[in-house]
Amino acid sequence: MAGDDYDPPQRVRQMPSWLIGQASHRAQTLVSEALAQDGMRRQHFTVLTSLSEQGEASQATLGRRLWIDRSDLHAIVSELEGMGLIARVRDPDDRRRNVVTITSAGKSTLKRLDALIDGAQRELVAPLSVNERRELIELLERLLRASPVR
Repeated sequence: MAGDDYDPPQRVRQMPSWLIGQASHRAQTLVSEALAQDGMRRQHFTVLTSLSEQGEASQATLGRRLWIDRSDLHAIVSELEGMGLIARVRDPDDRRRNVVTITSAGKSTLKRLDALIDGAQRELVAPLSVNERRELIELLERLLRASPVR
């Protein structure tokens, strides 16, 4: 965020869009800092989680699934492959494409990252009671269902 002189007008500070943006910035900062403890970035975590949860995929499918530009995804996949966390293998049904899978080392790393992410989530919602946390999630989900991101 900007320096100590950042002082938006009160009207702006009361706008839901501004408040959500500020909360989002705080959340992204906490997650980035948590993942950096393990030398990882948010997109590393997202790719590993997708492969773990949703299964192997071609790079093109993975990019569409996660809304990651293919050149960015290529770099991310190369980094994760270099760390031994994922493997690219030729698709037996279409030798022109690679299928990306998570390795056992990737699964172990993901467990560590999950713990770091969980800590960041707890820190983000620490000022809220358990019921308020549930309500916040329900309200945010309702907002997103009403206006899905395209």
